[in-house]
Amino acid sequence: MTITDTSTKPSAPARTSILQLASRYGTAVALLLLIVFNIAVTPNFLSWQTLNVNLTQVATIVIVATGMTLVIATGGIDLSVGSLMAIAGAIAPMIFLGTIVPIDSAPLAVGLAFLIPIIIAMLFGWFNGLLVTRFAIQPIVATLVLFIAGRGIAQVMTNGNLQVFKNPAFQFIAMGHIAGIPAQVVLMIVITILAYCLIRFTTIGRQIIAVGGNEKAARLTGIPVRRIKTLVYVISGALSGIAGLVVVARNSASDANLVGMGMELDAIAAVAVGGSLLTGGRANIFGTLLGAFVIQLVRYTLLANGVPDAAALVVKAGLIIVAVFIQQRADRS
Repeated sequence: MTITDTSTKPSAPARTSILQLASRYGTAVALLLLIVFNIAVTPNFLSWQTLNVNLTQVATIVIVATGMTLVIATGGIDLSVGSLMAIAGAIAPMIFLGTIVPIDSAPLAVGLAFLIPIIIAMLFGWFNGLLVTRFAIQPIVATLVLFIAGRGIAQVMTNGNLQVFKNPAFQFIAMGHIAGIPAQVVLMIVITILAYCLIRFTTIGRQIIAVGGNEKAARLTGIPVRRIKTLVYVISGALSGIAGLVVVARNSASDANLVGMGMELDAIAAVAVGGSLLTGGRANIFGTLLGAFVIQLVRYTLLANGVPDAAALVVKAGLIIVAVFIQQRADRS
């Protein structure tokens, strides 16, 4: 007598299909569920004020996470992003307030306050790339140097003091509007599109993916691996510098102790939740954008419903674990 198994356990192909769908569309579904939940539970969620708060808060996460996506795509990691934000945020007010050198021309002072901090952040990014490529230091260790020392540098520059200012020209980057849209949101959109075009349509973008997919094979095919790795750390540094300027402009103050604090976790979480492999070889820019929105909405949802902010850290860690698990299972299948 033959006994037929009538259990409803999914077959291997079915499980594979489910995992692949989760890997591809899970972030969008999670974001949709968060939005629906907040519409139903959170008061005034659909108000313009709430939308504006979430958009302006997520903008800096997206900007930093975009650079992190490029670094991770090469098989690296950048723990220094928060500290570079603090350095850039400390330098900018010192320039237009005349703390370093008095500058008579206000437009020149503001222009330099945008330019110099970003250049310095890029140089620190180059330093990270140098440690990784020339000295063969593991990325997590190489960038840990500035993760620790970078914030110290910012604190030394400001003597640990809060720099309060009011400069409408400089603060336009955070408080201004372009066609009715917050300037920092426009900046976020532009950076996201440029990064997508870099990965999707340029030779450099294909080389970034190739280096992360198989560094040895990339080197054998003539790809300048060291140059590509250094480049992504420089880009990450530049975007961290921009994010630092946005934060201090939004706060009307620069606090080296707080600017960029915890941003490395938000950025890595956004990349992981967005579908980019943390082992390299894939860069899902728009996925990172969605992942950043998920991270921001998780925090907002918890705060709006009376859950301590510290709980958001646990949730973020859980999201990373779930995202990595789904990615690994989908790839194995």
